[in-house]
Amino acid sequence: MNALQHAGSLDVFKARSNKALAILLWVLAALGLVITVVQTGIGGLRFAAPLVLMAFVGWALFWRPAVVVSDAGVELVNPVRRIGVPWEALAFVDTKYALTLGTGVGRYSAWAAPAPGVWGARNARPEHVSGLPATSYGPAQSVRPGDLRNTVSGQAAFLVRRRWTERVERGAVEGGQTAETPVLRSTAWGIVGATAVLAVASVITLIA
Repeated sequence: MNALQHAGSLDVFKARSNKALAILLWVLAALGLVITVVQTGIGGLRFAAPLVLMAFVGWALFWRPAVVVSDAGVELVNPVRRIGVPWEALAFVDTKYALTLGTGVGRYSAWAAPAPGVWGARNARPEHVSGLPATSYGPAQSVRPGDLRNTVSGQAAFLVRRRWTERVERGAVEGGQTAETPVLRSTAWGIVGATAVLAVASVITLIA
């Protein structure tokens, strides 16, 4: 269930590197299942819990996370949490460690958009620095590595800042409401429960 009631067009950001990691884990889990069945027969599937856990964790940690931007605000879909930040609640956007939304009640980071390492900054080209929303730039038009458009955090931040700027310029965001506007949060208890069950089943399998 979404934390925000989205309106207007949606921009959904998921890092391609995260998707690749999820697919890798799924392939390894599937390969493990095939080897298990070949070596032990269908009955060997009773030992499949660790492989199922691997595939499920790959989905929760790498495929599920996203940054969803709409006219209603920004929703961070993290492994077991959804955080909905209406535009009126947003105070600033930061990318020091990951895409982070600052509000009157706290800071919320996006699992889907971590800041780059050394290589992200080294591979930057002029086009990755130009044409960013005005709030991306610091003193003397400096740009933090996490804001570069060739980075995961920079791509997500660009989507957030662009829509935020558009909404503010159109007068669609009421100012001075940062502290009063609630941030919406929900926990995916189904994912928590499924992970716990699979973890216990995996431990029992390994012990057996």
